[in-house]
Amino acid sequence: MAGTPKGIDQDNYFYEACTNPAEGWFECHAPTSSNPHLDPDVVAKLVNEYPPLVYQQEYLAEFVDWRGSAFFSEDSLLEDGAPVDYPTKCDQVFAIIDTALKDNLEHDGTAVTYYARNKHFGTPLVILDWEVLQIEGSLLNDWLPSVFMRLEQLAEQTGSRQGSLGAWIEDKASGIVLLQQAARAGKPAFPIDGALTAMGKEGRALSVSGYVHQGKVKVSRYAYDKTVNYKGQTRNHLISQVCSFRMGQKDGERDLFDTFCYGVAISLGDSDGY
Repeated sequence: MAGTPKGIDQDNYFYEACTNPAEGWFECHAPTSSNPHLDPDVVAKLVNEYPPLVYQQEYLAEFVDWRGSAFFSEDSLLEDGAPVDYPTKCDQVFAIIDTALKDNLEHDGTAVTYYARNKHFGTPLVILDWEVLQIEGSLLNDWLPSVFMRLEQLAEQTGSRQGSLGAWIEDKASGIVLLQQAARAGKPAFPIDGALTAMGKEGRALSVSGYVHQGKVKVSRYAYDKTVNYKGQTRNHLISQVCSFRMGQKDGERDLFDTFCYGVAISLGDSDGY
């Protein structure tokens, strides 16, 4: 069997096969640098493009202990220790909506994050605003128009050359209803590619880690200073969810974290979206 290591996990048979001689496997270790078909100069630069633990796992093919390690640091979203101003010019603005059903909650958790994209100069991706709320599924249709209104406001505030591109929505649960409603109203809304949603939180975090580490994603002053009361807790839920994420952590609500990873992957990723 072959694969990339995915953390130190005694319950993962791939880890056991590679580290426990009693299992009877012979280990062949091949980091990315040993591939003769890759440009060695390009491979050598990868160490500067990813967080150290990501590089160690994904390119050195080593088993990494992720326990207790914050995956995205707050500093990586800041510029010289401070949030950035809204851009005065950008190419486009867009939104990511997550409406996945949550177990054991009175209402569905719904989150939206707004972005400004610059392809050729300035910060490639700026988080402009975010919202997280509990709302009954039957009221989501009444809420959706406010997202497109906010996009138009942000397009004007940031001098977006292409205006608002619209919203990308998870194509499952109540998100399907929102996509249908947007289509009926003639509003631009698009399903997030199934391959991206199927990766899971850890896979999506790994896929966008390089862009964040390289400083291509920044948070605006407005989004950074914003606090709201959600489920009895008043805080900046975007920063809290993104910067408290740990690999292997299964608990905790991550609606805004999902909108963060989707937004980075869709706007900065390759033709496959990540």
